[in-house]
This record gives sequence, C-alpha cells and structure tokens, in this order.
Amino acid sequence: MSKTSDQEYLKTDQYRDSSNLDTRAAIHQRFSTNSYGWFRWVFDALVKLPENARILELGCGHGLLWKENASRIPAGWNIMLSDLSSGMLDAAWRNLVVTGRAFQFKEIDAQAIPFEDETFDAVIANHMLYHVPDRPKGIAEIKRVLKPGGCLFATTVGMNHLREMMDWYRRVHVSKVWESLANPFVLENGLEQLKPFFSEVALSRYEDNLLVTELEPIMAYIRSGIRALELSEKELACLQQDLEKELQEKGRIFISKDSGLFEAIK
Repeated sequence: MSKTSDQEYLKTDQYRDSSNLDTRAAIHQRFSTNSYGWFRWVFDALVKLPENARILELGCGHGLLWKENASRIPAGWNIMLSDLSSGMLDAAWRNLVVTGRAFQFKEIDAQAIPFEDETFDAVIANHMLYHVPDRPKGIAEIKRVLKPGGCLFATTVGMNHLREMMDWYRRVHVSKVWESLANPFVLENGLEQLKPFFSEVALSRYEDNLLVTELEPIMAYIRSGIRALELSEKELACLQQDLEKELQEKGRIFISKDSGLFEAIK
C-alpha cells in the first residue's frame, strides 16, 4: 500500500501532529503569487450554505480554513471538525480555541462516518480524499450523511502541481529516475469518481504559483513530505546546492501550483 493511503503511517508518522502540515502551509502562505488566499477562496464557496447549516469537515488538519475565516462564519452554523489523527485534532483545537466559537471535534475515519443518514447540509474534504484507502466507500459515506440537496466541497491538486519539485528529485536521485506517485484523486480524475454518487458536480480551479526567495522553506517543505525518505542525505545535499545556485542566479525560484475545488450536490 502506498504511504499516501496507509492509515497507520498517516496517523503515527506523517500526521501524528501538525508539524509537517504546518511546514508545508508556511511556504504557501509566504510565497504564493495569488494574494487573495487559498482558504479565503475555499470559504467563498461555503457562504451559500444556510444560516443554520450543519457542517462536517473530514480531515480538518490544523483547522486553518476556519481560523483564517473566523470573522466570516455565520453564528448559526453547527460545525463538526474531524480527522483520522488525534494529533491533528489537538492542533485544530489549539488554533481555534482562541476564536471563541463552539467548534466540535471528533476522530473519524471517512470510510465509516458515525452519524445518521441525512445529518449534514455540507461535508468538506480539503486535500484528503486521496488519503482514503477505499475511496468509493468514503464517498458513499459522505453522500449518506448529506441531506437531500446537500453539498460536498472537496479540494485537491492537479497532476502538474509542484512539477518542478519532481524534476529536482529526478535530477539528484541516484538512478536519475523519479516516478511521481499516482495520486488517486486529482483534478483530472475527481469528476469521474464523484459523478456516480452525486447529481451535479462542478470544478473550479484556483490560479496560483510560488515565487520563493529563500532556500530554507523549500528544503523544509521537501523534508516534511511523504517521499522525503526516498532521498538520501547526500541527494538532499546535492539538491540544496543546485537550488542555492539557482537562487543566487535568478533571485527567486518558481514552482507551479494547480489546486481546485469540486462542488458535488446530492
């Protein structure tokens, strides 16, 4: 099983706490070219929900969607934040307790959502459906707990997201071959996976890239990732030298981004 959907690895290693996710979020927050902001853009899709909406987020991570939009959340929303990892839930609670809002927190496996049929007006799955081992089962569970007319908001990345990083890895890897992991739920194939379960599915893309002017955030990002262990320290050192040279020559390093949002109506 790929580590991308290995639940034990995700719970006890990659997402045992929020440190890896925090590291990756930081580079986007500091160096993204789209100043509007990813979390604000995602929240714009939610504002159409009823003033008394019941909302479930699966894989809430560190809760930044809600922290960065705290002043925009309608008072009547009932919000349940969930994650497979108790460490991530703790991070979300710490980030959100200062908002003074009554969020609820629960450890949940998306393949077995512990709520009755037709409980929620919306389910949110931000960059997490590719972590679900049995995705059809997870999507069916989401549909089950949505009310008629309810909406799934599912974000993910495209196949060319951060493609420059894949080129870097390939350049320094001992075999000179670096195969991108087949992401099982991306912008290019998500529509066909959601359509069997939902009456309407629409995709919106968020235009953005990275222009990074410091080396440390890039290396920290790389080391925080699932595939970092596939590179030796020698290879990482070679990569760092290459990037240092590029930064000195160009003053910045360009990295492509491709992210978007599926809205699926039950």
